[in-house]
Amino acid sequence: MTMIALLVLLPIFAGLAALVVRSDPFRRSILLAAALAHVALTGYAWVYRPAAAFSGWLLLDDLGLLFLAIVSFLFLAAAFYAVGYFKKENWGERQDFAEDFLFTNAREATFTCCLLLFLAMMSLVCLSQDFGLLWVAVEATTLASAPLIYFHRHRRSLEATWKYLMICSVGIALALLGNFCLAVAATLGPDKSVPMLVSSLVANAGLLHPLWLKVAFLFLVVGYGTKLGLAPMHTWLPDAHSEAPSMVSALLSGALLNCAFLAVLRILQVCMAAGQGQFGQKILLVLGLLSMALAAVFIVAQTDFKRMLAYSSIEHMGILSLAVGLGGAAYFGALFHAVNHSLTKGMLFLVAGNILSAYKTKSAPDVRGASKLLPVSGVLWVAGFLAITGSPPFGPFLSELIILKSALDQGRFVVAAAFLFLLAVIFVGMAAIVLRMFQGTPEQAGNALAPDGSVVSSSESAFAVIPPLVLGLAVLVLGVYLPPALKGLIAHAARAIGG
Repeated sequence: MTMIALLVLLPIFAGLAALVVRSDPFRRSILLAAALAHVALTGYAWVYRPAAAFSGWLLLDDLGLLFLAIVSFLFLAAAFYAVGYFKKENWGERQDFAEDFLFTNAREATFTCCLLLFLAMMSLVCLSQDFGLLWVAVEATTLASAPLIYFHRHRRSLEATWKYLMICSVGIALALLGNFCLAVAATLGPDKSVPMLVSSLVANAGLLHPLWLKVAFLFLVVGYGTKLGLAPMHTWLPDAHSEAPSMVSALLSGALLNCAFLAVLRILQVCMAAGQGQFGQKILLVLGLLSMALAAVFIVAQTDFKRMLAYSSIEHMGILSLAVGLGGAAYFGALFHAVNHSLTKGMLFLVAGNILSAYKTKSAPDVRGASKLLPVSGVLWVAGFLAITGSPPFGPFLSELIILKSALDQGRFVVAAAFLFLLAVIFVGMAAIVLRMFQGTPEQAGNALAPDGSVVSSSESAFAVIPPLVLGLAVLVLGVYLPPALKGLIAHAARAIGG
């Protein structure tokens, strides 16, 4: 068994084991052990790059390794958080859960299994070099993650799950048409065609039919752009990210969207090699600005703090698309920003889960005094807001600065001005929500009060605060120091696209 295959098979076997295990502590141990083992395998692959497997269909190139590292690290944080989340739920005492299953732990078993299968499919996306296999892997992430969104089984989560399935299925169907068009573009004669491997298509890009390649790019960008959350194909994202459990929201925003972004980068690699790069970049530039503009409009008037984070994800997918549309040095900025966004948004969704658990509401106007009720989570909430809006000294400030500088260096002053304006609008909109939640005095009737009338802070378990704290520290470090190994990997990945 090759190590590449093990990156996919390990979480699959762990997920099946979690499904049949009856002991809650043992099942949670399986989840943590699988997450740790996956991080260890990814780290080993970083140092000792494994050979290709299955005739080159699975290969860990620079782009794949970068996104696999993000997925693996973020999943470890989410798994650690999930253990505390399960302990706090107390399934046996909740009749709304117990009525649905013969065993009260069946829901947790199913959830843990799907969570690990989700990791396996995202890993497969990062490893896939064949466009057909990549399509299958992206579709499999949808099937594995849908039950996670429906976890709470209320009306809103059911609606979010169906919207997620329907819209992403339409998108993946369009991506399949894109694969067909790409296969036509790669047909050189009655009995000869270029294999659908990324490396083969790039090496023989000059032989591809230009018109069919452009048509394939359009279908693939719309198809995978739906999963990426680019406007106007974004409509599933706010519901799914806001209704899912917080650790699932962190994975959807910080890991799944990156998988869709990687799929877009794969077809862009082929277009760049075939001399059709400008055609693709113009489309991505427009979609990027449109996504940022739409996110700005909805963030300003938002009252649900988890939906605010969801629209922020649309904004940052727009930033990635815009950066790739600019090209050149902005490729480095886009990949660096993908790292920063994943860490920061993962941190924010986990903290949002802590706030939701304490206040029992997602309504931002009903949350006051988080600094008093949740001292650690409150500070992380504000720090995450500053990071995600591109404030120094956090990592997103540097990556957004690289993208802005690239636009200015290319003389695209209108794009740079629009980029800055939308960032400013989103900063103001999020500040109005986040700072009010942080300040003031909690007004919830259930909050504990000391004899003098002051608010007693809620207990924050290590499982609830350590994962977002680690992610926040990582974002802070990337704002002041970029490790040479990470910098080199991002640079090599950027060159692989065409930067």
